[in-house]
Amino acid sequence: MSGIRTSAAATMLGVSPNTLRSWERRYGYPSPRRSPGGHRQYELAEIETLRTTLDQTRNVSSAIALARQRGDGPPSAARLSSAFATFDEDGANRLLEESLALRSVERTIEDLLLPAVELRIKDRHAGAEYEFAWRYATGWLAALKRLSPPGSRAERILILDASAPHDLDALYAQALEVVLRRAGLRTLVLGPAVEPKRLGRAIRVLAPRAVILTGRRITVDGIGRVVFAVRALGRELAVFDYRGAVPATGGGTIATLGDAPIAAREALLERLDVAVPSRV
Repeated sequence: MSGIRTSAAATMLGVSPNTLRSWERRYGYPSPRRSPGGHRQYELAEIETLRTTLDQTRNVSSAIALARQRGDGPPSAARLSSAFATFDEDGANRLLEESLALRSVERTIEDLLLPAVELRIKDRHAGAEYEFAWRYATGWLAALKRLSPPGSRAERILILDASAPHDLDALYAQALEVVLRRAGLRTLVLGPAVEPKRLGRAIRVLAPRAVILTGRRITVDGIGRVVFAVRALGRELAVFDYRGAVPATGGGTIATLGDAPIAAREALLERLDVAVPSRV
């Protein structure tokens, strides 16, 4: 797993590199690894923990003792986001695995993965860090989708995702699909640009109980076409908004599921009169 160099670690702690090396010699902490070239590499979580305890104690020996006692602490969105910021795939894997030992899959997605990517939004236009986080999260969610058990319920859900690659909403759409599948629902995801006739065919074949609109790139006219295609089938089929996909002027007859996948699942199942399984 990658680490940070002495100069970067010293800057985070507000000391000189020589001071940091003296702590290592005197206290054995922080304890860097060595790169193949012989350079010190410090674990980011260890440095962050030490920085926190230094702020609290204002005393080096006390801070180091407290940092050792605390260890890295439980996986958090901030720690995962730091791994994304340093392109540390192994570190991200480890944090998510540790989280799954403490939290459900659903809680790991909602409390750790999505917020960690969102913390990198500031890097979106700078490029690499946000893209790495987004692509990592996309792959992780796709693996969860493949591992989800077959649908155990008769209800099918059509998700019309109007987000674009690298949109945060695209991750939330994938997260919703994973959470719904783990609740036993069968899902199909399409883009809202599908022609009404083809959309109608997909609805007839899938026979969904609900259509969920998500992503904020759909127009009011596009929403109208979707609603028309749904209503034209003449069957009982609810249409929902997830994460503000429907503009305020276009959602008079469309109920909202909120902004987070777990709450959206609960709201959907309640509307469909389906019992929520005990997974969270």
